[in-house]
Amino acid sequence: MHRYLVPFGPKQTPHLFTDVLVIGAGIAGLRAALEAPASLDVLVVTKDSIQQSNSSYAQGGIAGVLSPEDRFENHIEDTLVAGAGLCDRAVVEMVVREAPQQINDLIRFGTNFDEEDGQLALTREGGHSHRRIVHALGDSTGHEVMRAIIERSRQAPNVTLWDSTFTIDLLTHAGRCVGALVWRPQHGQLLIWAKQTILASGGCGMVYRETTNPPVATGDGMAAAYRAGAELRDMEFMQFHPTVLYVAGSSRYLISEAVRGEGAYLRDKHGERFMPKDDPRAELAPRDIVAQAIVRCMERTQHPNVYLDLAHLDPARVRQRFPGIDRVCRGFGLDITKDRIPVRPGAHYMVGGVTVDTQGKTTLPGLWAAGEVTSSGLHGANRLASNSLVEGLVFGALCGRGAAEAAAQMTDSFVVPPLTNASLGGAAPGDAPILDVADITNSLRSLMVRKMGVVRDRAGLLAAQSDVDFWCRYVLAQQFADRAGWELQNLLTVARLMIGAALAREESRGVHFRGDFPLRDDEHWQRQLPSPALGG
Repeated sequence: MHRYLVPFGPKQTPHLFTDVLVIGAGIAGLRAALEAPASLDVLVVTKDSIQQSNSSYAQGGIAGVLSPEDRFENHIEDTLVAGAGLCDRAVVEMVVREAPQQINDLIRFGTNFDEEDGQLALTREGGHSHRRIVHALGDSTGHEVMRAIIERSRQAPNVTLWDSTFTIDLLTHAGRCVGALVWRPQHGQLLIWAKQTILASGGCGMVYRETTNPPVATGDGMAAAYRAGAELRDMEFMQFHPTVLYVAGSSRYLISEAVRGEGAYLRDKHGERFMPKDDPRAELAPRDIVAQAIVRCMERTQHPNVYLDLAHLDPARVRQRFPGIDRVCRGFGLDITKDRIPVRPGAHYMVGGVTVDTQGKTTLPGLWAAGEVTSSGLHGANRLASNSLVEGLVFGALCGRGAAEAAAQMTDSFVVPPLTNASLGGAAPGDAPILDVADITNSLRSLMVRKMGVVRDRAGLLAAQSDVDFWCRYVLAQQFADRAGWELQNLLTVARLMIGAALAREESRGVHFRGDFPLRDDEHWQRQLPSPALGG
C-alpha cells in the first residue's frame, strides 16, 4: 500500500492555511468547530452536501439522564453491560455525566426536541433500564439536531464550511499531522495546512450491501488515518441494526430501535414471537442479541426476513411517534398500525476505528478524532442504542477545545514543510488496467454480507481475506482521479482490517459472533485488538 493515494507536487498544487481543520460535518465535527474561539480560523470540509452524514439519518435519539427516576449509575451500568466487558469505565462515566449538558447545549443551539406536558419527552430503547432518550420530530432526531447545529455553525464568523470536498489523505511531516490533501471540483487538488486537525469523518457502513448508512459512509477517514500511521483498533466490531426494512426495490431503510422501545413485537413468518425464548428482555435486549436471534430465526424458518408487529399498539400514538417510518412504509403499501413490517439486520454502526484517548487525541500528534470514526472505549464490543450522538457531542467538544488550545499556542507559519514520499501514488491512469470500479465495489459489499456478517467462522473469513487481498493487490496499486475510485480503495483498506481483526478474535463477544467459537472467553480475549501498522 502506498502512503498517499495520489501523487502531488507542492510546487504545482494550491495551498490554504488554517488554524484548525475539521474533516467531517456530522454532529462530532460541527460540535468541535463550535468550541474554537473567534480568534482562530476553523475550516470544516465534507465530501458531500453539508446535510449528508450518519448523524442526519439517526432516528432514535440521544441518551441522557434527565428524569428524577433515573441516575447516572443506571446509564453507566446499562452501557457497560451492553459493551460486553470491553468498555473503558472512565470514558463511560465521563460521557454519561456530560450527556445532559450536551443535550442542553443543543437546545441552546435551537434544537426542538419533542415534549409532553411541557417537559422533554423521554423514550426507552433496547438495553436501557429507564426512559432516557430525547427525540425530535418523532423519529427524525438526527435531522432536527443537524438542522440546528448547521445553522449555528453558519452563524459563527470564524467557521468556514466547505462541502463537495473529498479528503484524499492526511498530510504528515516529522511524525505529526499537518493537514490534509483534498480535492474540490473548482480547484482540483488542494493542500490544506493546519496547526491542528480533527477527524470526524464518520463510519464505513457502505462496506456492506445491507446497511442503514448513507452512500457517503465509505470509511475514508479510517483509511486515511491508517495510511498516515495512526493506530486503529476494534475493527471486528461492526454493529448490525436488527431491524432494517427489507422490501424488494427499496433502499435499506432503518426501522428505529424506538419502535421496539414503544412495545412492538418481533415475529417469525408463522406469526410467532421468538425473542422471549432467546432473552428475558425479549425485544428490548441489546442489538447484538436481537440481531443474532433474528439470523437464527431466519435460518430456522428458511425465510429471508422476520416481521415487526405494531398492531397491538394505539394507532394514533404509533403514527404520531413514527411519522417518517409511517411515510416510508406507506410508499410500499404497508400500514404500520396494521401490517407486519418485513425486517432483517443490516450494518449500522462501526464500533471500532481510530484509537483516541479521553481527550480525543489519536496516536498521531496533531491529529484529533471524534464520533464514529473512532474507538473511544465508550461502546466496548457493542454500542448501546442512542449513545452514538452523545459520544459525538462529548468528544467533539473535547477535541474542539483541545485542538483550539494547542493551535493557539502555535505561531503562524506559511512555510510549506517538505513532504517525504509525496510523489508515491499508484500506477498512472494510462498504465493501469481498465477496472470496473462499480463492479468491484458491489462484489466487495456482497462478500462482506456473506462472510463478515452477523455470524462468522474461520473458513468464511479466510475466503473473504483471500478475495479482499487479491482485490487490494491490483486496486490499491492504481492511481484514480475520482471519488468512486478513492472510495473503493478506502473500502478495501477498511475491509481488510475488519476481516483480519475478526479472524484474530477467536471468541464471541458483543457484535462479533464466531459460529466456530460461540462462547465469550474473558481469560484470553477481554482486551482490545489494535490493527497491525501499515506495512506490518
